[in-house]
Amino acid sequence: MMQQYLRIKADYPHMLLLYRMGDFYELFFEDAERAARLLDITLTKRGQSAGQPIPMAGVPYHAVEGYLAKLVRQGVSVAICEQIGDPALAKGPVERRVTRIVTPGTLTDEALLEERRENLLLAIAESASGLGLAVLELSSGRFSVLEVGASEALLSELERLKPAEILLSEDSRLAHDLRLEQGITRRPAWHFAPDSGRRMLCEQFGTRDLDGFGCAGLTLAIGAAGCLLQYVRDTQFAALPHIRSLSTESRDTALILDAATRRNLEITTSLGGRPEHTLLGVLDQTVTAMGSRLLRRWLNRPLRDREAIRARHTALEALIRVGHGAALQSLLAEIGDLERILARVALGTARPRDLAVLRDSLAVLPELRAELAHSPDALLATLRDEIGEHPEVLNKLQSAILEQPPLLIRDGGVIAPGYDEELDRLRTLSEQADQFLLDLEARERARTGITNLKVGYNRVHGYYIELSRTQAEQVPPDFVRRQTLKGVERYITPELKRFEDDVLSSRERALAREKWLYESLLIELGQSLGPLQLAASAVAMLDVLCNLAERAQKLNWNCPELTQRTQIDIQNGRHPVVERVLDTPFVANSLRLDSKRRMLIITGPNMGGKSTYMRQIALIVLLAHAGSFVPARRAVIGPIDRIFSRIGASDDLAGGRSTFMVEMEETANILNNATAQSLILMDEIGRGTSTFDGLSLAWACAIELATRIAAYSLFATHYFELTTLPETYPSIANVHLDAIEHGQSIVFLHALRDGPANQSYGLAVAALAGVPPDVIERARARLRELEESAHRHATRKTQQLSLFSLETDSTPPPAVEPDRQPPVVESHAPIEPIESPLYQALRELDPDTLTPRAALEALYQLRALLNASS
Repeated sequence: MMQQYLRIKADYPHMLLLYRMGDFYELFFEDAERAARLLDITLTKRGQSAGQPIPMAGVPYHAVEGYLAKLVRQGVSVAICEQIGDPALAKGPVERRVTRIVTPGTLTDEALLEERRENLLLAIAESASGLGLAVLELSSGRFSVLEVGASEALLSELERLKPAEILLSEDSRLAHDLRLEQGITRRPAWHFAPDSGRRMLCEQFGTRDLDGFGCAGLTLAIGAAGCLLQYVRDTQFAALPHIRSLSTESRDTALILDAATRRNLEITTSLGGRPEHTLLGVLDQTVTAMGSRLLRRWLNRPLRDREAIRARHTALEALIRVGHGAALQSLLAEIGDLERILARVALGTARPRDLAVLRDSLAVLPELRAELAHSPDALLATLRDEIGEHPEVLNKLQSAILEQPPLLIRDGGVIAPGYDEELDRLRTLSEQADQFLLDLEARERARTGITNLKVGYNRVHGYYIELSRTQAEQVPPDFVRRQTLKGVERYITPELKRFEDDVLSSRERALAREKWLYESLLIELGQSLGPLQLAASAVAMLDVLCNLAERAQKLNWNCPELTQRTQIDIQNGRHPVVERVLDTPFVANSLRLDSKRRMLIITGPNMGGKSTYMRQIALIVLLAHAGSFVPARRAVIGPIDRIFSRIGASDDLAGGRSTFMVEMEETANILNNATAQSLILMDEIGRGTSTFDGLSLAWACAIELATRIAAYSLFATHYFELTTLPETYPSIANVHLDAIEHGQSIVFLHALRDGPANQSYGLAVAALAGVPPDVIERARARLRELEESAHRHATRKTQQLSLFSLETDSTPPPAVEPDRQPPVVESHAPIEPIESPLYQALRELDPDTLTPRAALEALYQLRALLNASS
């Protein structure tokens, strides 16, 4: 047996081999030790090899799916070795072979998959000029390719796709360079050859070339796709008829978001680990699993095609206007996960209940189409046509499958009565056995005169007639003794033996017939895969559109306007996630950027809402391009090609990168790749180094973004020196998030105001965070000393320099910022005089332009400044 095990294991050296022995799957040697760690199961020893005990571990066969789920979640691949021979006929070990390979990226079983998340397999082909990517979701048959030019683009795609398994060449260093650990599978380099990949793809799709798929010139992507296709064939031991097409993606057809931006915006994954605190968590009220997966794809890949986006918007308007979205969602809720069921049908692994769900789902389609019949919208009309009704398939399933079939086909009882005459005949023989035995028992009692004679059955000896040993002398001559037990004798008669042969064989033949009919049914359903897959895709899109319409109505979102003009004009915009989790009303804020106003310098206290404001602008733009309505009273958005964000502080200790290095790398990526059509969010650039270094970097980056790149930029900072930039660069404007001090505390107003903030409120925020009062008082005293010292130095230097007119460039020297450790100032450096915050606020106040409410707010603000300075 161990020789057999080792021969099989040699073909799967990098996988765990589950070796079937009776009611258990066993693992040996290193596999057993590894499985014991991963699954927390008992490690034992049995027999010897080279004088050492053989490590051994096992799991029950009936519970294997749960253990497989644990393994694939940890990125482990498993080969399942079954007994295929008859133990009764075997000489030596029963014949075994691997019948199934389970890898993280090739899952199709319902028990192993997350219902609302895609499970993707990614192959990457490399060259000096770029990278080719091929992506497959085996559980639905969705297959796509694209090429990218650099590792930065690859990181963005990995963050978008989050593949469960990645295929790399044996000599690739990508896993090391990108620090990819789990789910990496190495394949021979020649598996990525473009020529063999082209042949495999043409064979799979039955075409002469790949021109019709738009990827004929993408040699790297074709090589990756060929490797991926070969890998799936090797692991599935089956044809792949549900992979019927190949889509070619281009990064230019969608908004490009780098990996850091995707994380910062918390589109589908929360930085705090809470799924409900993501954009997807707020949006996803879909009623089908395949609709949820499609919504995730839409949010992760917002389109740039204005016609496609507008088609989605008009469909949402039609659903809201007609008001039948709720009725459609009620019908959609009755439809199962058709995409994955059809994939299992194609692979021959569909279970009886899969077919029952398919049957019940198809029965809903006519009513669903009737609900869409009178919609004037073009996209909804197209979806209605694609959904279809499929009466032939429905009738076949209704006649073939029981209303409530068992979970597995192996025990029978799946095929409905009347579907097959031969199966009905064999079942009748088996089902009439009970009545025949009752009749036989009555006849034999009458013939023999033995009133306690019984007819019974067990699996070992079959049918028998049982009576007590004291009555053995009364049995007729045709009774043949079958078994003697304590106190009883068991007999068989020619009539009972003939019946036994007929019944037992009929049960076996009925089960074999039923399995054959079931397999034939799967093959027959495979002939209709194309229309059924199209219907599944249309149902998923309809579910997403109904979901977005419901969200727009319930959350008070409005349809954005996409324009060709250079502008982003958002009125009363809101953060979709923060708004849902706040206990108090969300303070809406607006934004206006155009060809003349390219950058906002945003100041204000920590916790004042700067980051929320910037993120909400990016999410509104993203939602608009995904085809959704947006959380704003009005949104007019010009052409956008990319969204960048540099928000938050994090380090990469494992990669040897400090917080400041990560910050600078992300900044460099923005400066090197942004265009005039990019939306850029930058928060606290330069805070990871000394004050002068950080201020200089922030100053230079802001000027670069506003002038040479001229991107739509939101630039949040605590360097108040940057608020002088609008004096030199008309395309830059100052805004601030308002707050007021009340006694020793701070009140955040979260309202965006024009102009710079007058102070940073750092000590007030520290007190709010729970810093001990003694520390706050000590800091407040030190702050007063620093401000007085800076004011004295500024006054003295101004008097000394009053006889001279020094020429300086447009960059004013940095002033000491409140709440920061002051830098050492050289004695010859000119320092600008510092006004008190109260004086500055009074000087900037224009009573003629104030509304009554604004005047009251200004009065409170002046009073707070007076208290702070006294």
